[in-house]
Amino acid sequence: MTSPQREKDLLPIRILIFKGLIGWRLLLIRKDMAERFTYIQQLDHLIKLSPLQGRDWPDTKILQSNGFNVNTERTQTALMKMLGNAQGDFSPRSIIEVWGELDKSPVVNQIQIQPSLGIRYPAAIYYFVNKKSVPVANIIESGLEKAIKNAKFDALFKENYQAYIDKAQLENRTFYQLENNFLPEKTPLDRKELWFDGEIKTAKKTE
Repeated sequence: MTSPQREKDLLPIRILIFKGLIGWRLLLIRKDMAERFTYIQQLDHLIKLSPLQGRDWPDTKILQSNGFNVNTERTQTALMKMLGNAQGDFSPRSIIEVWGELDKSPVVNQIQIQPSLGIRYPAAIYYFVNKKSVPVANIIESGLEKAIKNAKFDALFKENYQAYIDKAQLENRTFYQLENNFLPEKTPLDRKELWFDGEIKTAKKTE
C-alpha cells in the first residue's frame, strides 16, 4: 500500500493493482455481538465501538483519524484471538482478504462476517521499484496502460476478484465512507477507470 514515505523512498507506478478493493472493508465480529450491530444506523454509532487492526498497518492511522479508538496487535492471528476474547468489537478486513482470514482463524467458531455493513476509504496498492530503475518503471507503466486501454486489465481484475465482490453482496450492505488523509498528493483519484466503484448503498460521513 502506498504512503508518502514509501513514495519518497521508492518509485511508484500509480496503477492500482486491486482497483482500490483493499479499501472496501467488511467487518469480522463475534457471533454474540451480531444483534448489537443491527442497531447501527450511522457512522457515529460504529465509531463508539473498538476496531482491531495491525500495529503498523496504514489502516490503523486511517481509522484513528476518523475517530475510532483502535486496539492493535502485531499479527492477524493475534488480532483474531483478541476479537474472540472480546478485546475489541470488530476487525475490518478487505473484500479480498476476509474469507481466507476467517477460514484460518484460531477462533473461527466464534467469528462471523457482519452481513449488512462495511466501511470504505480510498486506498492504493502499486508496484514499486528502486528510484534508480526508471526504465523498468516505464516498461511496467506502459504495459499496464496498454492493458487498461485494451480492456485486458479489467478482464484480469474480474477473473481474480469478481467472485469475492459477488460473495460480499455489496448491494445488501451500507458502507460508511471514511476519509484517508494519508494518501500521497499524486494519488490518481481523478482516474475513475482505475478504481472499483460498485453500485451500492453508500452512507456519507456525518459531520
